[in-house]
Amino acid sequence: MKTTPLLLALLAFNVCAQDVFVCTQPNGVREYRNTGDTRGCRKLDTEALSSIPAPSSVMQAKADPAFPRIDSFVQKRRDQDRLQILTDEIRAEEAKLAALKKDYQGGEPERLGSERNYAKYLERVALMKEEILRTEKNIEALKREIGNLK
Repeated sequence: MKTTPLLLALLAFNVCAQDVFVCTQPNGVREYRNTGDTRGCRKLDTEALSSIPAPSSVMQAKADPAFPRIDSFVQKRRDQDRLQILTDEIRAEEAKLAALKKDYQGGEPERLGSERNYAKYLERVALMKEEILRTEKNIEALKREIGNLK
């Protein structure tokens, strides 16, 4: 008998003590059911199923409190490096935000010579505003990340 994924799913799901029946239709098609009340059905022997425990090495690694142990000095150094990187990123984002706001001029930046069409100007202004909002969100996220370190 060929084992199908459906059968495996049924067997895995029904291991709880439900019976599984394989029913053969007159055209030869097999169906798997939890009731065998029709002709051509026979109960599958599911008693031989067993669960396979995880390898003992995995269980020992989880139980070992020193498994992924890092020296406290090394961890403090890593945290300091991370804080420095985040601080540098905030400085860069704040400088970018200041430049964007300077160019934006409160929503009325200078029109470029290539923007004879007013719609192009408005599109550029909208893009500038989106970039300012994105940069402000980046700064907030970086500050949250730094707050989580302390």
